[in-house]
Amino acid sequence: MRGDERPARVEDVHDLALGMPYVTVVHGSSGNPVYQVGGKSFVFFRTPRPDAVDPVTGERYPDVIVFWVPSESDKLALIQDEASPFFTTPHFNGHRSVLLRACRVGELTRRELAEIVQDAWLSQASRRRGEAWLRDNPDPES
Repeated sequence: MRGDERPARVEDVHDLALGMPYVTVVHGSSGNPVYQVGGKSFVFFRTPRPDAVDPVTGERYPDVIVFWVPSESDKLALIQDEASPFFTTPHFNGHRSVLLRACRVGELTRRELAEIVQDAWLSQASRRRGEAWLRDNPDPES
């Protein structure tokens, strides 16, 4: 199995986000990492909130990761399939982002996770930075 086809891990979220150019990391009030480009968040580890809870127990999810997406249609493509590990909550209606529980990261391959992180970065990076990154990182499958 190629390294990028192995199941993704939470550490990969950190490595991939930090691997994008011009990234800074700030920490939320609970110490949770927030990855930013040009002062705009593109991936962050969310603290437990009342809108993301276990439907059976009502317990708040302690492990939600937020990823920005390029568009509402991209968001819908990721959350419409009930088998998908991505989800949203009413709190994020109208927000170009999807949620993923860290305990479900392994349902993605590292390659799939890399695409999600790269799209998140591109959705928040300046046009100039995004174009430069795309020019320097042509799609290997095209």
